[in-house]
Amino acid sequence: MKLVIFGLTISSSWGNGHATLWRGLCRALAAKGHAVTFFERDVPYYANHRDLRDTAGYELVLYPEWSEVRARAKQAVANADCAIVTSYCVDARAATELILDFASLVHVYYDLDTPVTLERLRSEGEVEYLPECGLSAFDLVLSYTGGEALDELKSQLGARRVAALYGSVDANFYRPSSPSPTYAADLSYLGTYAADRQAALERLFVEPARRSPDKRFLIGGAMYPGDFPWTWNIYFVRHVPPPEHPAFYSSSPLTLSVTRSAMANMGYCPSGRLFEAAACETAIMSDYWRGLEAFFEPGREILIASTPEDVSEVLKFSPQALRSVGAAARKRVLSEHTADHRCNQLLNLIEARA
Repeated sequence: MKLVIFGLTISSSWGNGHATLWRGLCRALAAKGHAVTFFERDVPYYANHRDLRDTAGYELVLYPEWSEVRARAKQAVANADCAIVTSYCVDARAATELILDFASLVHVYYDLDTPVTLERLRSEGEVEYLPECGLSAFDLVLSYTGGEALDELKSQLGARRVAALYGSVDANFYRPSSPSPTYAADLSYLGTYAADRQAALERLFVEPARRSPDKRFLIGGAMYPGDFPWTWNIYFVRHVPPPEHPAFYSSSPLTLSVTRSAMANMGYCPSGRLFEAAACETAIMSDYWRGLEAFFEPGREILIASTPEDVSEVLKFSPQALRSVGAAARKRVLSEHTADHRCNQLLNLIEARA
């Protein structure tokens, strides 16, 4: 099968969750013999923080402006079996117009940000990466979020056939690694700064750090403001590139996952960080969101915290108890949530529509 993807980015993981997901999916597709071409607008924001080492059998086309790549994109689409346009793609509308000119294609829209999309649609009435006519023209609409989000994509945007395609992890890359002194901590947190995560992060990370002066806490991520409420025992690493993720997770017995408010409110929207940390066999502590049990079993494969007191209790767990949780989580991920699993799901969905 030949697939053409018009996405936000695959070349840079800086400040977004799209790149690592697409790298795993594209590698999995290429390994199965499928041809993949990924079109990405070459914006300075990502060009200055590019961390893709190789394309492992798929093609990446970086272009300065749509007008300069349209002819090449048209040729790629003309020879493709399926074309996918994603949320936050800078040229989503132009790409949609292009692919819909080819009736023989399977036309797919993949919203990797569904709760944010629907929230913006309700509050602003328009979202720049959505076609003006909605999603009714697509043969298949995929959502990173399941549950009621799938119904809303139908009712609010006219999607005719919808399916969840959740996040995943490239198990060939994310695995237990040798600890690094750079990332050593009792509790770690890996994530880009987001205002709608801040209250939960202060509750589940900053306040526990204040209460546990004998513990070492570590944040890895980009875009943290100068007025972030640091404590003396919270250490910071500015942007941890994907090649360093396994070492980051493997250097602490416990890592925190905090869900953005729109995603937590809608539910059924697991962060890719959950699967990545679990694949590295690190015990995960997470805030609760509806549908979490569909991905990990609370208490055995993941630990749930709502208050600073909950975090303090988990920090008292023995190393053996945390290793047990991490091992169970890794087993679950390898059996259900790898890029290979999502690749097979994607192919089955496309082939069912072809």
